[in-house]
Amino acid sequence: MTFAVTVELLHNTFRADPEGAANTGQASRGEWPPAPSRLFAAFVAADGTGERRRVTDGTELSWLESLSPPEIQASAGSSVLGQRLEDRYVVEHKPRGAPEDNTVQEYPARKSALVRPGFRVSPRNPKVVYRWDEEAPEAVLDGLRRRAARIGYLGTADSPVRVRAMALEPESTGVQGSYVPDPEGEVVITVAAPGDLDLLDRMYEAWVEHGPVIGRGQFPALRHEVTYRSPGAPAPGENGTVVAWLRLRPAVSGRRVSVITALFKKAVLSAYQDLFGEPPPVLHGHGLGRSGYDLARFLALPDVGYRWSRGRIHGLALWLPPASAPVESARARDAAWSLRRLAGQGINVSVVRWDSLDRLVAANPKRWRRGSAGWATAFPAVHERRGPVGLEEVARWCRHAGLPSPVAVRLARTPFVPGAVDLAPVEVNRPGRPKLPYSHVEICFAEPVRGPVVIGAGRQRGLGLCVQVDGAADE
Repeated sequence: MTFAVTVELLHNTFRADPEGAANTGQASRGEWPPAPSRLFAAFVAADGTGERRRVTDGTELSWLESLSPPEIQASAGSSVLGQRLEDRYVVEHKPRGAPEDNTVQEYPARKSALVRPGFRVSPRNPKVVYRWDEEAPEAVLDGLRRRAARIGYLGTADSPVRVRAMALEPESTGVQGSYVPDPEGEVVITVAAPGDLDLLDRMYEAWVEHGPVIGRGQFPALRHEVTYRSPGAPAPGENGTVVAWLRLRPAVSGRRVSVITALFKKAVLSAYQDLFGEPPPVLHGHGLGRSGYDLARFLALPDVGYRWSRGRIHGLALWLPPASAPVESARARDAAWSLRRLAGQGINVSVVRWDSLDRLVAANPKRWRRGSAGWATAFPAVHERRGPVGLEEVARWCRHAGLPSPVAVRLARTPFVPGAVDLAPVEVNRPGRPKLPYSHVEICFAEPVRGPVVIGAGRQRGLGLCVQVDGAADE
């Protein structure tokens, strides 16, 4: 038997603010799936703690917060739609004796207030199931059932839910797909952790004393982020890991790839320095003492490979080699996620963490991680040395990039796929560095190779990034 909590969205929609940015107008995504930390807070609020309890003894909450992050069965991908809600003004209650300036014309002596609703999420299946590989004691299960019956909504009050706590056999619940904890996943979800119950009590007491000036953002210790792999996402491979996927707004011309990746690298190194101290050699490349493919790669993700693609850069990715220490990887990820803007050399764009609700293909990790036997460059690959280039030389590039040797290659000065960027020499070669030739390359491997695939001497700054050409991208 396993312990499970089911949440049914009664309006088939869910609205919540995952980062507390909705009231600032800076919210860039909705929350999906509903975070286990939010569910835990709802269980706490359902009957309170201490002397505020009415129908439970409170032991069920201590048991629940001690559990590891759950598997979450919920709709994903194209079966989840996100809608950004428009800001609006509503009539504000006027306290007795308040000044009457700036009033609403239709409501004499009443003022208007700006409301920013944030995001609404609409999944195809309104049911969400949280599953733990634990068997709940009967007394604990009874207490959680009593609390579940008292939960009316999750997130905002216009997201009514029906919640049930139950013991289940390890079988299908009728919900397609599972979000599973995975250090190399692409979705970040907040979960509950031991100690949260005491923190929630302290926050409540502060709110009772000081009123609405107390917010969850003043208790950062309540935020525990866990990386999950969404349904259908490919399993991690052995040729390195992308630790951070980011989204740019607005998109940037693909001809600025060298500039945008240089700004990206500079910003990550600066953020790492501010957060954790001296960055490791794998990020900056100085004093590493290992081969080139053991360096981080700062990738720009263009719209490429489709009929109407124009090569504009919509996203960024930070790739680390397989030899990277877990601590280094986690810190590099946090440094990249902390970025909010890239500015310089004619570029000024906002940076947000990629979210699974974002439907833009160019910035979607699945676009670049899917395995394929055929690949072609989206940005030209810089030759590693001067001289003739054939199958043997490109195989050498692939070995340096941690890839198997190809069985066939083609090189050309112009792109092989729609939207791939044709750069001028000044846009490829860096000032003060030796000028090397560059080409667009099409590669065929004997077996499918999982991406991202990046080849050539400029792979650390995003040049030589490849896209699949096996026909699946044209679906």
